Amino acid sequence: MKKQILSGIQPSGILTLGNYLGALRNFVKIQEDDNYECKFFIADLHSITVPQEPEQLRKNIKSILIQYLACGLDPEKNTIFMQSHVHEHAELGWILNNCTYMGELSRMTQYKDKSKKQDNIRVGLFDYPVLMAADILLYDADYVPVGEDQRQHLEIARDIAKRFNSIYKDDVFKLPKPLITENTARIMSLQEPTKKMSKSDDNKDASIFLLDSRDEIMRKVKRAVTDSENCVKYSDDKPGIKNLMNIYSAVTDKSYTEIEEEFKDSGYGQFKTAVATAVADTLEPIQEKYNKLNSPEYEDYLKSICEKGAKHAHEIAKNKLKEVYDTVGFIA
Repeated sequence: MKKQILSGIQPSGILTLGNYLGALRNFVKIQEDDNYECKFFIADLHSITVPQEPEQLRKNIKSILIQYLACGLDPEKNTIFMQSHVHEHAELGWILNNCTYMGELSRMTQYKDKSKKQDNIRVGLFDYPVLMAADILLYDADYVPVGEDQRQHLEIARDIAKRFNSIYKDDVFKLPKPLITENTARIMSLQEPTKKMSKSDDNKDASIFLLDSRDEIMRKVKRAVTDSENCVKYSDDKPGIKNLMNIYSAVTDKSYTEIEEEFKDSGYGQFKTAVATAVADTLEPIQEKYNKLNSPEYEDYLKSICEKGAKHAHEIAKNKLKEVYDTVGFIA
């Protein structure tokens, strides 16, 4: 049996260089491994925990699908689908609500952070970790790729699965594990290098987006926060330069020692130019493929991917939901 891997991304805009180097590039490698079966979905149900303009949301959903493909995810080797196209996600979420405690949801870090920015807190914002648990448990995922900011969500999914299994029977839900890929680049904000680069950052100069032009990338990197030492050295005491070295290493495959040697007689200006150029060169083929797939002639192709992915995901999901319904005591 192949090991099951599941990952989803909210359609909140253009993906960042961090999304690509930290996740998508590794997924492209994993899809070539016959030991794994991967499912990648667009988490559109999760996106409406904050207000959305419907037409812009539709554009964002389509854009994320095309970015998946442009980055190298192959619909012939993976199941790629929209979360809202598989109604079992929402249905299992309701069942799992009844195995989840208010206290554990109120302790979720992202809920506490995001709720501070809202006057009227939506139930969906409070409850979305349960839907996330449903996303994972519906497909008997063995592994879920997570960063540190998402590890808490995987833990609550495991807790909910354990609780359901203990109430009903032991083998309904598989307990997922985090997928930690060695040598995964952790890309930080260009403006606040102690926090992760994010596509939802209010400061757009903090993130390099996959569709940024070469000029935009150069401008953002040149404005990146560094320090006054003007020495290219990998050190925790130099978070800005450390971050730029992480980026440069990830896109060139050069070691930190090699990078330090390359720029030992150079200042930050020359180093930043090299980083920006290497990033732009890496993103150029992705952007070319994105622009190609984003043309009207590929509309039917994109639709066929969504239909095929949803059909396959639904076949798996309906069987798991039937098992859950039977276990809970509903009549078929």
